[in-house]
This record gives sequence, structure tokens and C-alpha cells, in this order.
Amino acid sequence: MNYDQYEPAIEAILFSLGRSVAVEKLASAIELDVKTTKEVIQQMIQRYQLENRGIQILELENKYQLCTKKEYYSYLIRIASQPKKHVLTDVLLETLSIVAYKQPITKGEIERIRGVKSDHAINKLIEYELIEEVGRLDAPGRPILLATTEEFLRCFGVSSIMDLPMMDAEQMEEMKEEAEEEIAVTM
Repeated sequence: MNYDQYEPAIEAILFSLGRSVAVEKLASAIELDVKTTKEVIQQMIQRYQLENRGIQILELENKYQLCTKKEYYSYLIRIASQPKKHVLTDVLLETLSIVAYKQPITKGEIERIRGVKSDHAINKLIEYELIEEVGRLDAPGRPILLATTEEFLRCFGVSSIMDLPMMDAEQMEEMKEEAEEEIAVTM
């Protein structure tokens, strides 16, 4: 099969939309099956890397997005106005980590893990579009369930939450001991 006829169409769609597009929608638009569409996109990703282009295609949980490579950002800001960078404090990072590893999760569960109120942190992470409401728990009060977003994947350079690093048993034990020492000091 000659992929050359499909690549320009995929490139035009991804460029024009400027956001991620589900592979099923791309396949439907170019009238190919999903498996072949993924093959075409993988070939495009490889070619963009080999040709040292300023753009790349990101895969974000079975969706694809055309974007600028990070190393060319400095050239972009000379022309475009610099987007506001969000500052992730330790509190925000802690809360975001809990959501990322325990999702979907309720605010109450986050607060039980952190041991403090988390309204501000959760609201900021929603404002920064790093987490979002994904439904409600079937429990009294029907608490909101939170999970990470595509923007989270983009910001942290992972294709899926399955790509997040896992702690080994030794790291877990060290953290547990530190937490127990902190609890003993405060009592």
C-alpha cells in the first residue's frame, strides 16, 4: 500500500485542527481502517524524526496531535507572544501525583491521603487543565471523580498514564518510614 497518498491528508487534518484527534476519526476521514491508519501515522512520526523537522506528531492515548518540537520553542517566542507558564508548587505537584496514580479519585480521597484540605490545589489543577471531572461516584452525596487530562500527558511527555514511572518496593518503604517518623514527631 502506498502511504504517500494518505500522509498529506492526515497532516492537513492535524495541522488545521490544532488539537488531538482520535485515530478512529482520522481513519474515517481518510477512509482507511484503524490499524492501517496507525501504521501511516507511525511512518510519519519516524520520517519527521529522520528529516529533523521542527514539528512532531504526539500520540496521546489513541489520539494524535501535530505540534512544534520543544527545542524550537525559543524561535517561536520571538514572533508569538509568550504563553503564560503555570507554576506548579509542591502542593499542586503532590495533589497532581495523587490524582495521576489513583485516578479516578474523589476530593475526599485526595484529602485523606494528603491529610489536609485540597480545594485550592484541585481548583488550580482544573484551571491549568491538568485534571478534570470525569463523572460521579455511585455513593452517598455522589462525589465528583477527578482524573488527568490530555494536557497533563502533553506537559509531562507521556503517551498514556500507563507510561508514568512506578516506584520500586525500596522507595515505597523509605517513604513509609519517613511518613511514620513525621507522624511520631507531630504527636
